[in-house]
Amino acid sequence: MRKAVKWLALTLCFTLVISVGYYGISLYTSLNGLNKDGAIGKIFSGGNKAEPISNNNPQKDYVAPDWEGKERVNILILGGDSRGTTKNEVPRSDSIMIASIDPVTKKAALFSILRDTYVEIPGYGHDRINAALALGGTSLAMETVSLFTGLELQYFVYTDFQGFMALVNSIGGIDLDVEKDMKYEDAFDGHEFDIDLKQGFQHLDGKTALQYVRFRHDATSDFTRTERQRKFLTAVASKMQNTTNLIKLPKIISSIDPYIDTNLAINDMIKLATLGYKVKANITSQQLPPSDIATDKWVGGAQVIGADAEQVQQFIAEFLEQQNQPSPDPSADVSPSPSPDA
Repeated sequence: MRKAVKWLALTLCFTLVISVGYYGISLYTSLNGLNKDGAIGKIFSGGNKAEPISNNNPQKDYVAPDWEGKERVNILILGGDSRGTTKNEVPRSDSIMIASIDPVTKKAALFSILRDTYVEIPGYGHDRINAALALGGTSLAMETVSLFTGLELQYFVYTDFQGFMALVNSIGGIDLDVEKDMKYEDAFDGHEFDIDLKQGFQHLDGKTALQYVRFRHDATSDFTRTERQRKFLTAVASKMQNTTNLIKLPKIISSIDPYIDTNLAINDMIKLATLGYKVKANITSQQLPPSDIATDKWVGGAQVIGADAEQVQQFIAEFLEQQNQPSPDPSADVSPSPSPDA
């Protein structure tokens, strides 16, 4: 089974959203190159994708709602595992995340969706949520995730592990506390991406950072892995905010440009970058489905993760509502209530 997680150069979009402002002609040129309109292997607009269950009711492309800058914006972040695929074959997504930002409260949430979650894929019945990308490209992936979460998705960003390694190397690596020894060997890729990390605080370059976010051989498998991914993403976003990397931003973006595709236009990036800089200190993260909603389920002899979509949507709504509550004023004088006997 393929274990590689190739999602994380998608940190590009999220770190742009939460950590940088916009400046200069060179940065404009770099940002403009990221929107390839599906040009990264045009497979995402057709190619050899599977036929819908009913050919009498062909699926239409998902129409992303416009973002005017005043309502919540939701960005789907996809990472594909292209190992073992043919030249024009669409990969499954090995990582699925949503960056959700409220421009009014200036708060953001990062949701990571377990890839084996069993959901409805419009036109194709039920399958693991990571199959949507392979079945119908980014349009079907956006529609499927929106149907499952109840969130309107305005944008997507797609990448693979090469972009992730390029990003980590371009910002000089990440210092991180590796919480346990991590070791795994996989002959599928000729041992090119074997994992061998020791516990402790250390400096991770692109290749060792990829090992950290790929590892899933814990008792809780993907549950723990997605937690590590969010932890690493936060560290990357923090480092992107330092002055050195802000100055290097055009070069950083150019280094990962070959591995990124998005429907974000330049004006969208400018609005998001401006907004993102204001919300950088107000970010929370959450796994979907949450552990108390997720269930073990067997389909066709394979284990998947079951979750009621209505429960998930209610959880998300309550999570975002709670996030938007004003923080208590630490300077306020809170006196204890008098006892009934006083």
